[in-house]
Amino acid sequence: MNVKTDVFEGMQYAVRFPECYTEGEKYPVILFLHGAGTRGEDIANITKHSFLRRPDQWPDFKFIIVAPLCHENTWFDLFERLKRFSRYLAEQDFADPGRIYLTGNSMGGYGTWQLAMSIPETFAAIAPLCGGGTYWNAGRLVNVPVWAFHGGRDKSVFPEESVKMVNAVNRYGGNARLTIYPENGHNCWSNAYGDPALYDWFLSHRNANAGEMIDEYQNNSEKFG
Repeated sequence: MNVKTDVFEGMQYAVRFPECYTEGEKYPVILFLHGAGTRGEDIANITKHSFLRRPDQWPDFKFIIVAPLCHENTWFDLFERLKRFSRYLAEQDFADPGRIYLTGNSMGGYGTWQLAMSIPETFAAIAPLCGGGTYWNAGRLVNVPVWAFHGGRDKSVFPEESVKMVNAVNRYGGNARLTIYPENGHNCWSNAYGDPALYDWFLSHRNANAGEMIDEYQNNSEKFG
């Protein structure tokens, strides 16, 4: 497994490269925000995370996965840093800035909704899992395709949280869909992240705003070491 680690403004992160990776080429990138159980200071929490092992299931997996580690109580404690990191990520030599995708589960699901609403120009599509957000602000996602997932028996984050967000995006004229696994509790990620349809769906979307965003950020970026 080709994984490298680094630090951005004191926030550790891991980068998982696909088997097909060739230096100098541009790849679609998935920014992954983990749940509360992965928090801490040990980067092994990320390098050994099941999401970074997903590419092992599919030899032709095309994405680079970038996964920061939350060393604070929640992603919201690192939120401004996450925004800068997302823009920094799109500037990397390996990244196709028009194909930056965002996903996260539980605490990371909340982070996914909020990060996308804060900098919607950055992401080609998002997939928040068992999360929720400020549905009154969902108009910010009118141009960002959304595929949300939730367990029908989730008692930690009620499915209504995803329902409210998806309905709000669509009321504003956006493109949001929701898959509820009726027999699942909080752990809907095994189903969602184990389904190749999600990754095909990601690749079906490209961000038309990427060039504008890169132009604005290029003078402030550094490269991955």
